[in-house]
Amino acid sequence: MERKFKPKMSIWRFLALGYLVVVLVGSGLLMLPFASRGGSTSYIDALFTSASATCVTGLVPFDTNTHWTLFGQIVILLLIQTGGLGFTTFITLLLMVLRRGLGLYERNAMIRSIGGSRLEGVKKLVRRIIIGTFAIELCGAGLLSIRFIRDFGALKGIYIAVFHAVSAFCNAGFDVMGGLFEGASSLQHYATDPLVVLTVCALIIVGGLGFCVWGDIAECKFNLKKCQFYTHLILIATGLLLFISTGLFLLFERNSPALEGYSFGGRVLAALFNSTTARTAGFYTTDPAMLSESGYLLTIILMTIGGCSGSTAGGIKVGTFIIIVMGMVSVLRGKRDILIGKRRVDISQLGQAFAIFTAFLALVLTSTIAICAIEPTGHFREALFETVSALGTVGLSVSVETAAGLASFTTTLSAASKIILIVLMYTGRVGFLTIAAALGRRRSEPQAQVRRPVETIFIG
Repeated sequence: MERKFKPKMSIWRFLALGYLVVVLVGSGLLMLPFASRGGSTSYIDALFTSASATCVTGLVPFDTNTHWTLFGQIVILLLIQTGGLGFTTFITLLLMVLRRGLGLYERNAMIRSIGGSRLEGVKKLVRRIIIGTFAIELCGAGLLSIRFIRDFGALKGIYIAVFHAVSAFCNAGFDVMGGLFEGASSLQHYATDPLVVLTVCALIIVGGLGFCVWGDIAECKFNLKKCQFYTHLILIATGLLLFISTGLFLLFERNSPALEGYSFGGRVLAALFNSTTARTAGFYTTDPAMLSESGYLLTIILMTIGGCSGSTAGGIKVGTFIIIVMGMVSVLRGKRDILIGKRRVDISQLGQAFAIFTAFLALVLTSTIAICAIEPTGHFREALFETVSALGTVGLSVSVETAAGLASFTTTLSAASKIILIVLMYTGRVGFLTIAAALGRRRSEPQAQVRRPVETIFIG
């Protein structure tokens, strides 16, 4: 009879430590002399890059294309894929390949890592995630190859297409465009190219919807009327966020120098890309530093919201945002229940949603203050943008003026500030509730709950 492995650590600690192990292994590989073009990289920069890739963020201390060799770039790509799918997906896949049975612990860890709730059909779910991920990335790479093969030749064009397809689907934001086009970085050269912009946007959106949403749509054979309430809610909310934020970017950036000379169609593409990438992707076609004050604040709001639970995206998550908004409406209307359509949401979820948002806000403010105190030049505006981008696992960074010219704010930071950002990226990818549960004290025996006397505190 096969014995099941029963680890002593909790599932939450297993998930949290798993990402940490991947980050440390990746940093070791990136420190190898042949991983970078100028010899070995300092450990703090290797660790920062590994954390950014594993946590699918996209903040970088160096340009990916000019600093890292092909080996270094492939390591980064593998870290992105591992971080995007979740390391538990690969562990489960390995156990399946080795034909080892999945115990309750492994099944529970797998479901928790993607935000699910049902333990049955884990093997089927893993197969669907793996096959679906590679199929979508392959389709995206195929479409991008049409443009990149024309610009870079067959071999290099296919490599660049594959790299950007994986990075976009995993919402990582890493690119290998540095130095290829004079005066342009990330996807700026393709800002008005519908094929590149729409393909990358589609990959980002699909990757940010979440594995549970995919699974439900696949179970219903793409008949959306049969999908669960959560799937309907997420699809509607995602569509509204994209539509509203695209319109607002068009309005706010109508006089932006970054869009000067663009046709109306080009402006629409730029606005759509801004509204899509700000929700945890990290690519850009227009320099974030050139945004208006309204566009800057809208980008921060979108980075805070992020994508959906159980996806490759970060942020507080769309579901959390919906609960906060609808809970606020219910409270102001004097309702005891949170009503969304014809459904009622458990009021306990409102407390969890506000706890996540409060923790996000507290970490952002604390980290911004710390970075401003550490860095000699201050740069509050840039530091705030950077911390939200790191905690939301977005990867966008604004440019600042240096002695050598304009540079990404990330590249100007000291080691202490980079460590702060590493912690933020890790927290954003693993999740507040997972870290809180991992740090919590395990009790071997249930204890009776003692309820304290109730008091009233005046608020509002």
